Amino acid sequence: MEVSIILIVICLSIVQSIFGVGILLFGTPLLLLLGYQFLESLLILLPISASINFLQIAKDYKEIDLSIYKNILLLTVPFIVVFIFLVFKNSININLMIGLFLVFMAIKDKVLLFKIWFDKLLSFNKVFYVVMGIIHGITNLGGALLTAKVFHTDLNKYQKRATIAISYMTFALFQITTILFLDVKYKLENLLYIFVGLLVYFFINKFLFHKISDYKYDKLFSVFLTVTGTLLILKGLKW
Repeated sequence: MEVSIILIVICLSIVQSIFGVGILLFGTPLLLLLGYQFLESLLILLPISASINFLQIAKDYKEIDLSIYKNILLLTVPFIVVFIFLVFKNSININLMIGLFLVFMAIKDKVLLFKIWFDKLLSFNKVFYVVMGIIHGITNLGGALLTAKVFHTDLNKYQKRATIAISYMTFALFQITTILFLDVKYKLENLLYIFVGLLVYFFINKFLFHKISDYKYDKLFSVFLTVTGTLLILKGLKW
């Protein structure tokens, strides 16, 4: 078991325990930087992410926004599966585009023109979900758009986390099935990383998440989007 991966899992499990997303969004580029192959990285991170997401929705499943989840199933998931197959032939760098989008999302409420533009973008609802699936299948970073979509709603923090969690867990289950179908082997030692992630989740959920007000949650979410977007922009500019 790699110490570097354990540290990554601990840090990102804290983020995912609060927001429902984080392990894949940050973990994928980090493992690639450490020299892991794309599909190998996914088989390390996906089970951890799915396990935490399952616990998040086990209690708050009634908080799930079914209209968003229906679109995820019908419009996003099929394109995730298709583009995982295609990723073997082509590598598309869209980190810069997603990063700019997230920073835009985080500051839009402070700039009226940005808010008008974003409301117009979300009016193309079905296209948005399809694009999310394509991006996630190619880069595993579609969660960036998922968080931006849910953040734009008037849902409370429990509804936001539960909706993101079930969507992300669904992403992970279909990705794992597709990758194993491609005959990529799963290493049993990866199960230890799942255990570490779950321990972090239990601690954060018990002692931190419930103490965060909806107002502070939205503010933290905005910071989360800004940091994510900035990191992806820097990564995109570098490569």
